[in-house]
Amino acid sequence: MKKSIIAAAVVAAFMISGQAMADGKATYDSACFACHATGAAGSPKFGDKAAWAPRIAKGMDMLKRHAIEGFKGDTGFMPAKGGRADLADADVDAAVEYMISSSQ
Repeated sequence: MKKSIIAAAVVAAFMISGQAMADGKATYDSACFACHATGAAGSPKFGDKAAWAPRIAKGMDMLKRHAIEGFKGDTGFMPAKGGRADLADADVDAAVEYMISSSQ
């Protein structure tokens, strides 16, 4: 019983509104797709549940921080804001939420 409550809370934390989904898709389509559609630089591909699972397990805050600030891991790297310094943090957050919503 306790595990199902925790699982439901995790799923709820990753749910996003329709507008945020649209904003996230727009940012993904204009900036993130270059790597996340192809797996370039070791990035997890859009919709690849197995590749995203260990990242999702670290939590949304960590994923967003890595996307905004950049990150170098064992399997690849994420440049800060995907190399698009012109993106607002909120746009990057929305793109992360969009990718996660399609990768669970």
